[in-house]
Amino acid sequence: MLLTSLPALAFSAQLAGRVVGIADGDTLTLLDAGNQQHKVRIGGIDAPEKRQPFGQRSKENLSRLAFSKTAQADCPKQDRYRRHVCTVTVDGRDVGLEQIRAGLAWWYRKYADEQPAAQRVDYENAEATARRQRAGLWMESAPVPPWEFRHPPK
Repeated sequence: MLLTSLPALAFSAQLAGRVVGIADGDTLTLLDAGNQQHKVRIGGIDAPEKRQPFGQRSKENLSRLAFSKTAQADCPKQDRYRRHVCTVTVDGRDVGLEQIRAGLAWWYRKYADEQPAAQRVDYENAEATARRQRAGLWMESAPVPPWEFRHPPK
């Protein structure tokens, strides 16, 4: 069992290319110089699902930030769907952090231990500021996090 776990633990990739698709507020497709497409899940955030309030706005904002632009992705792991989980930078800006600042994604605390310390602080502060300013999804009185929407309590 340990041997089958090692490749996932050792995974790391640096990707660069043009963003050619936006699936939702936290997933995009990157086309590299060799014309290979990479499905990228933005690490450290969880955006509203498409059927949730602000799901479409979150997707539109990520599209505005990244679609058809050159992106760099630092990808320390893959998820169970074999997507690269990455910090994505476009025009020198961390698009995950920008999604949180806009109030269109949650900081995904469940995976905070996978983030560098400075990034954790930035993401936490951005979410606190978005909440205080009632930006995006925080204008709702009780926004439902996507991880609860996907798996409602029974």
